[in-house]
Amino acid sequence: MAGLPQFNEEQIKLLQDIEMEMMTDMFHRMTSVCHKKCIPPKYTTSELSKGESVCIDRCIAKYLDIQERIGKKLQQISLQEGKVVEQPKLN
Repeated sequence: MAGLPQFNEEQIKLLQDIEMEMMTDMFHRMTSVCHKKCIPPKYTTSELSKGESVCIDRCIAKYLDIQERIGKKLQQISLQEGKVVEQPKLN
């Protein structure tokens, strides 16, 4: 495939590790934010109430939606910057 960089095994492993760290970080942030938002600090029962469950579902859905939107926007910016770099200078 022309134009795509070729990676060796070490580089692929590094990219996989970075992606795993990013996903783990996102999961921990999402869990922390939604827990603080939806579950009161003093537990009254061992089970989630219906309100807490709905809150967590909505919180996680919103968090993942925003992460997806950010990823798409960053990808657009990256593609636009790549096109600018590829254009020859007209001076």
